Amino acid sequence: MVLLACSDSSGVCTKAISNSDGAPGTSDSPHVVCFGELLIDFVPTVSGVSLADAPAFKKAPGGAPANVAVGIARLGGSSAFIGKVGDDEFGYMLSDMLKENNVNNQGLLFDTHARTALAFVTLRSDGEREFMFYRNPSADMLLEEKELNLDLIRKAKIFHHGSISLITEPCKTAHIAASKAAKDAGVLISYDPNLRLPLWSSADDARDGILSIWDTADLIKVSAEEISFLTNGEDPYDDSVVKKLIHPNTKLLLVTEGPDGCRYYSKVMFICDLYITYYYLL
Repeated sequence: MVLLACSDSSGVCTKAISNSDGAPGTSDSPHVVCFGELLIDFVPTVSGVSLADAPAFKKAPGGAPANVAVGIARLGGSSAFIGKVGDDEFGYMLSDMLKENNVNNQGLLFDTHARTALAFVTLRSDGEREFMFYRNPSADMLLEEKELNLDLIRKAKIFHHGSISLITEPCKTAHIAASKAAKDAGVLISYDPNLRLPLWSSADDARDGILSIWDTADLIKVSAEEISFLTNGEDPYDDSVVKKLIHPNTKLLLVTEGPDGCRYYSKVMFICDLYITYYYLL
């Protein structure tokens, strides 16, 4: 069952999921709450081709924060997702995907005036990734602060987020409010910048946006490519360069290196098996 509510006189309506007993989502308080985008990825049916040369595509659930929530649940952890999808077939497919993977989705909303985000993505034969996004705007961009399930956030152990929801309003304000609510409640903040440069208006805006919340995070997962971007081309394999990104609140900074695993940095040597397993497997 879904509940339809118009939040103000503008007539903009959203739907929230509820179980058959009327209670939204699950009753558990998840340990990790993931905030951000949930979308449909379209990937070529053959590998090593450009998007233009792909003969056909297959759809797959996507969105980095949602992927984290599902990954945690599959590893036996307790997770939830907060975000917005369209009131369309893709949106309900993604909602079902969360439920099927035991992810608490009581923070998921359906927007009746925007579609679920779509992304076409491929790995070309030269090793470069190619993205094409359909968000003009998509439902995830329209999440508002007043729609947030702050109680779900405040009860969590870890709040995980990325940077894509910082690109446009009103989701940017909602994102900052959600992060602040988590911080004020003593929840650990986990941050994966997940650089998607084509979505930003410029490289400078992307760098400024990603770094705008950098020093609020307790745990940061970053790729070598993102380190180079954030440091204006410096060597991501140089420890002195990486350490420039460690701020006074950093408990753990992880640098992922694809098939080579990852490196970790911590001023206080705060290493927890949960966090290492969680980031390394993702």
